[in-house]
Amino acid sequence: MRQIVLDTETTGLSTTDNHRIIEIGCIELINRKITGKRYHQYINPKREIDEGALAVHGLSNQFLEDKPLFDDIAHEFIAFIEGAELIIHNAPFDVGFINHELSLSKKKWQMVADYCRVIDTLQMARQLHVGQRNNLDALCKRYKVDNTQRDLHGALIDAHLLAQVYLAMTGGQGSLFDELKFSGVQENMTQKSVPLAKKIRKLTILKATLEEEALHEKKLQELLG
Repeated sequence: MRQIVLDTETTGLSTTDNHRIIEIGCIELINRKITGKRYHQYINPKREIDEGALAVHGLSNQFLEDKPLFDDIAHEFIAFIEGAELIIHNAPFDVGFINHELSLSKKKWQMVADYCRVIDTLQMARQLHVGQRNNLDALCKRYKVDNTQRDLHGALIDAHLLAQVYLAMTGGQGSLFDELKFSGVQENMTQKSVPLAKKIRKLTILKATLEEEALHEKKLQELLG
């Protein structure tokens, strides 16, 4: 089973304002093991980046001006994800932006759903942890995934963190604790490689509190009518 954990960074929040993708990061899983194979690309959006977005990811127009356009990398990106199961946190956001880019392309690309099945880990987390914060930082804390080396959001860094969260959230996997090193992910911001090596440790099992069990039971009753 081939899965791709994917994240993007963008110029802003909405495609209706023609905001564009500026970074794509993908981590490959085969049979629930992180293989070390990845796809990472910065993209020139040909438009200004909102100040709010810049504060989140730190990617400036100056840094991106010599990067390829989405049209230039679309073929290799689709080739990397095609046939895989995409794992994305808040999938409607990222998929919406990718579909927007594909629709703007001079080539006749189909939409993401025509190439891949998509799993939304935010929806999954909301079902597992009713009434709790379920953003990536909260999930990293809940599942003991070390995100202390992330000062700013980055597509490849966040995809790597999400891969570990997803494996822990869906039952764990030995490869979750393999020592993986991803260098140069934030060179544009720090001029230093960003090590994401994980120390081997036992998987932490988090038991639900009485309050969480009550909320879960209430949710089940609502679903069952």
